[in-house]
Amino acid sequence: MSVVEETPLSTPAPADGQLRDRAAELAELRESVRRGPGERATEAQHAKGKLTARERLALLFDDDTFTEVEELRRHRATGFGLEDRRPYTDGVVTGWGQVHGRTVFAYAHDFRIFGGALGEAHAQKIHKLMDLAESAGCPVVGLCDGAGARIQEGVTALAGYGGIFTRNVRNSGVIPQISVILGPCAGGAAYSPALTDFVFMVRGTAQMFITGPDVVQSVTGEVITHDELGGADAHASVSGVAHFAYDDEAGCLEDVRHLLSLLPSNNRELPPAELTSDPAGRRTEALLDLVPADPGRAYDMRAVITEIVDDGDFFEVQESWAANIICALARLDGESVGIVANQPAAFAGVLDIHASEKAARFVQTCDAFNVPLVTLVDVPGFLPGVDQEHGGIIRHGAKLLYAFCNATVPRVQLILRKAYGGAYIVMDSRSIGADISLAWPSNEIAVMGAQGAANVVFRREIAGASDPEATRARLVKEYRAELMHPYYAAERGLVDSVIDPAESRSRLIGALTMLRSKHAPIPSRKHGNQPQ
Repeated sequence: MSVVEETPLSTPAPADGQLRDRAAELAELRESVRRGPGERATEAQHAKGKLTARERLALLFDDDTFTEVEELRRHRATGFGLEDRRPYTDGVVTGWGQVHGRTVFAYAHDFRIFGGALGEAHAQKIHKLMDLAESAGCPVVGLCDGAGARIQEGVTALAGYGGIFTRNVRNSGVIPQISVILGPCAGGAAYSPALTDFVFMVRGTAQMFITGPDVVQSVTGEVITHDELGGADAHASVSGVAHFAYDDEAGCLEDVRHLLSLLPSNNRELPPAELTSDPAGRRTEALLDLVPADPGRAYDMRAVITEIVDDGDFFEVQESWAANIICALARLDGESVGIVANQPAAFAGVLDIHASEKAARFVQTCDAFNVPLVTLVDVPGFLPGVDQEHGGIIRHGAKLLYAFCNATVPRVQLILRKAYGGAYIVMDSRSIGADISLAWPSNEIAVMGAQGAANVVFRREIAGASDPEATRARLVKEYRAELMHPYYAAERGLVDSVIDPAESRSRLIGALTMLRSKHAPIPSRKHGNQPQ
């Protein structure tokens, strides 16, 4: 049997300069794509006070780290003149880069092309980016500045949104998802930001709503501007849809970078730690003067947080909405923590519908991304009133209760002053699973305040007394001494330790350090049924 030796096939070498010419053509094409539709379109974007998609991405990512994908993608739709308008990128720039040295994926609508409206190819680019982020286990940032679904492409555009929503839900609690609203975001487009973890908005240029002012006026007769209906301040202070509002895009994107530095890349990692020069054992003597011992006197809980956290730096979430509770990300001894704190300076720190919703969502987010929770308690109870009861304070308050009970991250409670009734339990008490509960010697844990309790318990005795007011004062004092002294809960094991306020920082850090390797078993179930 003879063996025939085959000569391998070879590709003829290109003529001298041919590949160089092709490379030069590619470079020219890519530069054209980067420039976009032209100077007039760019000037129009700048005239509205808005940056272009690529200018925004340059602010988001570390210098020279952005890698674009599918920059040569074009739509294939026909009709309504679309076949004659097929710009590269199809109105969205997609890719990945580094933020503080860690990989982050992002897409940015290019309003200069089709008004940033979403068509089939546009949507498929976003789908691919989100799938890549999921596979790589990295955050996704959406820079939103688009006119909604591309009407000329009909139902395929709507289907594109469906694909985005599905991925938002699939990645919820898996990778951080951040939406940055920098222009219009109307109709179905508004639901994707609502499904993400954090929403940033810029005043004056960003609007988000399901139906615009014209539709609202035609249906209800109400006259309202775009900003009043869905601007940054409306969503940051009235609806609670936006977590952060800014005056300019640069400041907004800088804080997006800061937020990413406090979160892990995915739910399988811990948040990145940073070296700090703030000693873990630093005494917080200022707290002894910041917080009045009288439970009826107001103070700003932000001052307490500033004194406790590393370098006095914390990043408050939804600052302008439900101001009676504070939710913030900060660091303690270089480690990320989530802080939930009653705010006595706003409605005495009472819990109501909005405060419960705000805190519940924040607790869930921290738990999803392995951020330990510190709860600072000074709460007089739930807000009474017909509006609150008919508005569903029971089910909304239950959301916060559910979120804390469901959380498996390290949880440390610090009770500063009053902690009354069901609100005490809901604010991550030992009875619902807080790992460590600390209290100041000014704490008062009780079913209700001493005045109210005495009026109920000693109602007949007070009514039958010759001097009801003197009798009430005596009985209030007795009740407080018997059941509301600062060591009552500690004696019964509901507080682990009563501490000097000056030890607050060191004791919190010590507890969190001990809990760093906490493992909490999760019951076998498809998912819980959270109160709605």
